Amino acid sequence: MAVITISRQVAALGDEISAVLAEKLGYKFIDRKFVERKLIELGFSAEKLKKYDERKPGFFAALAKDRDEYLNYLQTAIFEAASEGDCVLIGRGSFIILEDVPNRFAVRLVASNQVRLARLMKEFSWNEKQAQQRIDESDANRLGFHKSFFNLVNEDPAHYHMTLNTALMDIDAAADCIADAVKKTITPEKEQQGAKKIEELLTSQKVVNALIFEYKLPVNFLHAVIDGDVLSLHGVADSAAVAEQAVSAAAKMLPQKKVRSCISIVQDFKPYS
Repeated sequence: MAVITISRQVAALGDEISAVLAEKLGYKFIDRKFVERKLIELGFSAEKLKKYDERKPGFFAALAKDRDEYLNYLQTAIFEAASEGDCVLIGRGSFIILEDVPNRFAVRLVASNQVRLARLMKEFSWNEKQAQQRIDESDANRLGFHKSFFNLVNEDPAHYHMTLNTALMDIDAAADCIADAVKKTITPEKEQQGAKKIEELLTSQKVVNALIFEYKLPVNFLHAVIDGDVLSLHGVADSAAVAEQAVSAAAKMLPQKKVRSCISIVQDFKPYS
């Protein structure tokens, strides 16, 4: 059970290679439309989605509470897809959301600007100026998306197991290359460890979602971490009473875990407009 994450430049054949790869391995392809449907199903509106989904948020959007809501729903969607195993996930920061998962295999697909221009011009019957505008806009949005939500540069090859130049190989060869590397890298031991880690991540995220969306507790930047039999809550609240409420509610949801508060108390903390 491997979870393959694909990060790609526009016109680097990301969707095409991902689809062929999934077919070769018998995996499920979690594409853009699947994630969009899941986010809306979880409760994030289609209108809000336009502001955040693989885009650099505008100034006010970056400060709005909707930003954290989007991230919580996005992580839920990624964890749920990964929990089923044997899948290919494309985009949405999945490579970093699943960074600590042992059976994750992260791939970056790139191509030269010249090749990307030619592909876009052919596919959409655009002139060179139109194609370049699309490349510049897409690259800037993806760079801004990853910087805003994960504070990293998505173009850094250190985040990936492999980076492939799709200008130098066709779709089938690229898919074969990834499939072979996955089979040699993801061992049964990593599969077992990965399944456990994903279960912990999904459970932690469900606790966070319940505290925020059901209990409506005012804890900013809330996230939870499971380590053995301990669940730690992290974030910022303006009173100790709120932190205690969060611990109490989490303990009811996970009675088998010891719940610990690592929530910072900062009076009059109001980061959102």
